[in-house]
Amino acid sequence: MVKISIIIPTYNEEEYLPQLLDSIKSQNFTDYEIIIADAQSKDQTRKVAQSYGCIIVEGGLPAIGRNNGAERAQGELLLFLDSDLILTEGYLRDTVEEFEHLNLGIAITQMIPLSDSKRDKILHEFANRFMIMVESIKPHGAGCYGIISQKELHDEIKGFDESLDFGEDTDYIERIGKISNFKVLRRPRVLVSIRRLEKEGLKSLAYKYSKSTIYDFMGKKVSADDLDYTFGYEKELDEEKPLPPNNSLPVQSERKRIIYSVCGEGMGHAIRSRVILEELSKDYDILIFASERAYQYLSANFDNVFEIYGFNTVYEDNAVKDIKTFVKSMKKFPRDLKDNLKLLYKVARDFKPHIIVSDFEFYASLLSKLLRIPMISIDNMHVITRCKIDYPSKYKKDKLKAEGVVRSFIVRPVRYIITSYFFPEIKNPEKTVMYPPILRNEIFKLNPQYGDYTLVYQTSKSNLKLIETLKENGGKFVVYGFDKESVEGNLQFKSFNEDQFFNDLANANAVITNGGFTLISEAIHLKKPVFSIPVKGQFEQILNAIYLDKLGYGELQEEINHKLLKNFIANQYHYRENLKNYDSGDNHDLINELKSSIEKYSKIK
Repeated sequence: MVKISIIIPTYNEEEYLPQLLDSIKSQNFTDYEIIIADAQSKDQTRKVAQSYGCIIVEGGLPAIGRNNGAERAQGELLLFLDSDLILTEGYLRDTVEEFEHLNLGIAITQMIPLSDSKRDKILHEFANRFMIMVESIKPHGAGCYGIISQKELHDEIKGFDESLDFGEDTDYIERIGKISNFKVLRRPRVLVSIRRLEKEGLKSLAYKYSKSTIYDFMGKKVSADDLDYTFGYEKELDEEKPLPPNNSLPVQSERKRIIYSVCGEGMGHAIRSRVILEELSKDYDILIFASERAYQYLSANFDNVFEIYGFNTVYEDNAVKDIKTFVKSMKKFPRDLKDNLKLLYKVARDFKPHIIVSDFEFYASLLSKLLRIPMISIDNMHVITRCKIDYPSKYKKDKLKAEGVVRSFIVRPVRYIITSYFFPEIKNPEKTVMYPPILRNEIFKLNPQYGDYTLVYQTSKSNLKLIETLKENGGKFVVYGFDKESVEGNLQFKSFNEDQFFNDLANANAVITNGGFTLISEAIHLKKPVFSIPVKGQFEQILNAIYLDKLGYGELQEEINHKLLKNFIANQYHYRENLKNYDSGDNHDLINELKSSIEKYSKIK
């Protein structure tokens, strides 16, 4: 009996197999056996395996070979590897220790490409972060780059599905994940060959894995025959590509140069960034990257704003639809990844930034790692991962999902700057600081009064139950977020206009909204009680509403009905009393912190 059985399917692998076996033999963990499942190789594969003392069993297609190896295995754990891998130092020890510490039934390890190409490194790092991002949504893995499972669970599900000629690894992970715990291991990483990428080209592989992953998340199976491989090779990232129209790089001066990248999901990131960028532009040369609505908003206020593709959440009935969100993103993934990286890489190469600042923008983090440029993170999202937050246990699943997204979007910045209207304990104060929310100057200039209506704002048009409830109530409501101008009984619908919205917010008696950070921050600054109905499954909004309720500035409600709304309106005077003690300060302390961090961490050119 050994601790772990290492199972490797092979077919004509005399060139690659010795490197893998050498890396196994050099590990500081020795409680293992190696089983080669060979599919009648015509070269010297079997002789190589015999020379290393491996057990040899008959193979076939990968699923058959892995099952044959597992049947012969004596290990408590099974580790499935492809033959063209190389284990990093300490890989076996770290894999077993982390797997057992987390009490897992199945796990996968992360990848490092056997390549000096920056393109290859960033593509594999993207794959690692993507797997981490979706691990709490759906157990998933592409390629047998280190799948570890408990042998008893392997036997319980009867191993890999031998009827599948493509995606048998993901199917295997999913079936064990349904009856046990799954995780992407954080410490162990395996070196992977890029021979398939070189042979088929980036477009081919991006298409293949995108299509197969979409099918998987939709509950469909895809076969090898379903995939079209007739694409050419992809050129390197640094190929010449003209800049988008109306954009040009500023003439380099003696001032420090910053790339500032902004998430386009919602408007909060863009609104906060505009305030910060107005201040930074006084002292630094800045290029701005943004997607979707953030691009439209910022490009109307600044020069040198470049449009990139971003991620969008799908909402239905005031709830996040994880699978539909993922499928929508993956359909655009090959285009987004290729075009974004080419643009970012070319502009950064010519601009030569000293530092990158990211407001929760995914590709900025990739660029930081690709070019080894320090990155500062500034957002409200990292309160989820960097602070000791208090929340009801029923939201644990939503919290784990949000943690995965936050950690995969922004990886190892030199500084975390968090904006928040609530202040839980920071886990690592040496690297993380927290300040009150950044507010627009227009908000500071308002003279708030309490009028005869309640302001309603929705980030999505899907909450139709809210409209029905407002009509039942009979009070007066000014409603934004439904893209129309009309009056329907006691409801006045308005299309978004910033000046008009400021005026309506300043004179509302209270606010009804989701859990969006920016509007809640502005409302409580103006001493407006907030009735928050966070989007289901959106933990950041849920957390905002939890602390809003906890501080007595308003209410968290998962649904809305006539009784709840009536009680909120009756209690708003109590919430106003609590809000009298709230002090949002001004923006200067956070701006000074950011400038200080830029000076401290900028890469010297």
